[in-house]
Amino acid sequence: MNPLNITERTTSTGPVIAVAGDLDHAHAADLRQRVESLALRPGQRLVIDLAGLTFCDSSGITAFLAARQHALAAGADVVLTAVPANTLRVLTIVGLDQVFTLHAGGATD
Repeated sequence: MNPLNITERTTSTGPVIAVAGDLDHAHAADLRQRVESLALRPGQRLVIDLAGLTFCDSSGITAFLAARQHALAAGADVVLTAVPANTLRVLTIVGLDQVFTLHAGGATD
């Protein structure tokens, strides 16, 4: 089990949240709280960088959906970037590849 580490930085287009470790039932609320604390503005892009993600269960996917709702409520966009293959497979199977903007590479400005 890998502990969850969430870091945040600001870019010219909006905040980037980097998630590393296991995003599971025990830690998904941490990501939700971090995202919900962001004061997003219309036109911004929230990037959730998953380059360091080692595991994601359904609670983690629910946290991604909550992040999307938070962004949309603010008039912002949300992008999942550097999505690991196993997580991308699950997102695709459940149709969330049609809901989220997904990028293979890491977060950029």
